[in-house]
Amino acid sequence: MKLLRYGPRGQEKPGLLDAAGAIRDLSGTIADLGPEAISPAGLERLAGLDPAGLPEVSGSPRLGLPIAGTAKVLCVGLNYIDHANEVGAPIPKDAIYFQKPITALTGPNDPIVKPVDATMLDWEVELVVVMGSKAQYIGEGEVMDHVAGFALGNDVSEREFQTKRSGQWTKGKSHDSFAPIGPWLVTTDEIADVQNLDMFLNVNGERMQTGNTGKMIFSVVQAVAYASRFMTLMPGDVIMTGTPPGVGGGMKPPRFLDVGDEVHLGIEGLGEARQTVVSWEDRPKD
Repeated sequence: MKLLRYGPRGQEKPGLLDAAGAIRDLSGTIADLGPEAISPAGLERLAGLDPAGLPEVSGSPRLGLPIAGTAKVLCVGLNYIDHANEVGAPIPKDAIYFQKPITALTGPNDPIVKPVDATMLDWEVELVVVMGSKAQYIGEGEVMDHVAGFALGNDVSEREFQTKRSGQWTKGKSHDSFAPIGPWLVTTDEIADVQNLDMFLNVNGERMQTGNTGKMIFSVVQAVAYASRFMTLMPGDVIMTGTPPGVGGGMKPPRFLDVGDEVHLGIEGLGEARQTVVSWEDRPKD
């Protein structure tokens, strides 16, 4: 299934994408695509529905974050060898984790808001794992039993905040709109091999990133299982699993985003998204 949420910001309704690419409304079946709906039992119930029997949504509504009720956004840093090399970082021996606040979450095509005083705004196409059930100290063979599905994400970063203002990476990773996810939550049964998905990112039509999830240092199951040793992963939590080479900060000379730039990104089987950079003054106010 391809599950989604559509409608104005703060008023999203649950839906699914049918085989013809039409949005079908799920609001008569579930209240939202929160932790209960994406639990194993919840997904089994949704899988039993006939999409043709659900109301078809007309037009092209805004797509929101494809899940509701996320408690935390966990990210794996430097998880592609070529990306670590391009930024001059050593290859990690253990998975590196950091977190973004849930206020960074936004819809797949919503604007990227350039922070006040930002000078080094950067992009990172990433595979996102969405948890479907509680996970503590799980083994790698158990991971997929706890995963609801996968999504496309952009780990937006402000490199000057991240690397030149002391402390950890948090300052450069946390601004509103720095975690656009979607268009859909794609359930695990639709992805034959999560470690063999092509991915790309363009800026203003120019290819910046080309990669494949097979190049991860720590695979999805390794990263999720290891994370569960340090924190409890809850239904609705999302894990951004790292980016391939081609980020602006790794270029010589570096290249960064500015107001008016468009980012176009996608991952095989998980859809595509387009985000335009806006100023803080022109950010969505609703």
